[in-house]
Amino acid sequence: MSGETFELYDLRVEVVAPEGGPIYCGAKVGDYFELRGEMLHLPKDQGFSIYSLASVLPLLAAKQRETHPADWMSTDADVACPDPNCSTRLRITRMEKRVFNHADTTAVPMPKEVK
Repeated sequence: MSGETFELYDLRVEVVAPEGGPIYCGAKVGDYFELRGEMLHLPKDQGFSIYSLASVLPLLAAKQRETHPADWMSTDADVACPDPNCSTRLRITRMEKRVFNHADTTAVPMPKEVK
């Protein structure tokens, strides 16, 4: 990679829940979305609760980046549903890495000392 490229993991966020656990967010076990770069992708005809999305959204940019193996961001994958009575968890799984070019992601030029 050059000094103007960087890698991010694609992510899959999937609904998991204990067998028979109550679900109040409108999800079904196995529902998911994928994050590829900055783009969110959902399967055809499947929705995703905005409240559930809000619970994982702050973590996604950090999960996309390489982290130290001992960092909790490298090991912890499940996020609780924001409804304390709902049994679902949202499991964030890192998938393949994707290479991005700085100039394709921002109008701000690279500092000369970084190039």
